[in-house]
Amino acid sequence: MTVTEVEGRRLTLTNLDKVIHPASGTTKGELVHHYAVNAGTVLPHLHDRPLSFLRYPDGPGGQRFFTKNVPPGTPGWVKTCEVPRHGDSPARQVMAQDLPSLVWAANLVVEFHTPQWRSTEPEWADRLVLDLDPGTPATVVECCRLARWLRDRLTEDGLACYAKTSGSKGLHLLCPLVPTPSAAVTAYARSLAELAAAEMPELAVAVMRRAARPGKVFVDYSQNAASKTTAAPYTLRARERAEVSTPVSWDEVAECRDPRELAFTLADIPARIADRGDLLGGLLNASRARPLPSG
Repeated sequence: MTVTEVEGRRLTLTNLDKVIHPASGTTKGELVHHYAVNAGTVLPHLHDRPLSFLRYPDGPGGQRFFTKNVPPGTPGWVKTCEVPRHGDSPARQVMAQDLPSLVWAANLVVEFHTPQWRSTEPEWADRLVLDLDPGTPATVVECCRLARWLRDRLTEDGLACYAKTSGSKGLHLLCPLVPTPSAAVTAYARSLAELAAAEMPELAVAVMRRAARPGKVFVDYSQNAASKTTAAPYTLRARERAEVSTPVSWDEVAECRDPRELAFTLADIPARIADRGDLLGGLLNASRARPLPSG
């Protein structure tokens, strides 16, 4: 156990020598360090968004549990927000508004997942997301091919599009929006997924049925629903290697010929941020937000 102070907040960090990601030998201490040193880049993507945690305290091979409620023992200085629950009373969830809150949450060993809306405007999405999920034997290489097609359609509709790896097998495409009801964003995203499946049937599929996915890329539009969440930028994932959901450039997407080219671990992130800045920075720029196309 290590007791430390972060920006005036007293934190107890536990089991820092414990190996969390066996294939890369990554310890819990290295995991916490990742969020602490990259907080200036990570926090803007979490700010004002209720967090859902996928916890894996014994590594990806151990118990995993998904939680949205405020965990027991949460310090009083960690900000929370009220979250609508349809057909039920509102719940409360944690937000990571500052470095101490981020380090406290990282000590729980979590993936960070966020909705497409902020606590200031619940269920009004300020971004659109498309989760490109490849079905074996398809890989992120096929995702990249489809991502370029989708980016062109989104651009035609006046939307700026950014890409990041999921930190698992696929890609996430994100577009900043003028706040829009989540149901309308979901409907638009679904229409785009169905268009991709119609025009590229050898590559894209828009139905969730797993039997339809082998060798194709599922365009998951459902994460735009108000109740759904997506792995946040720069979050570690519960995998054997310490893989991170990492922003990528469109040149990297265009040039990808091998899945290993877009597989980034915790060790890769500091140099990428130093060399390239935040490749998702435009997603945070209100001037880049556009309304959904009418009709």
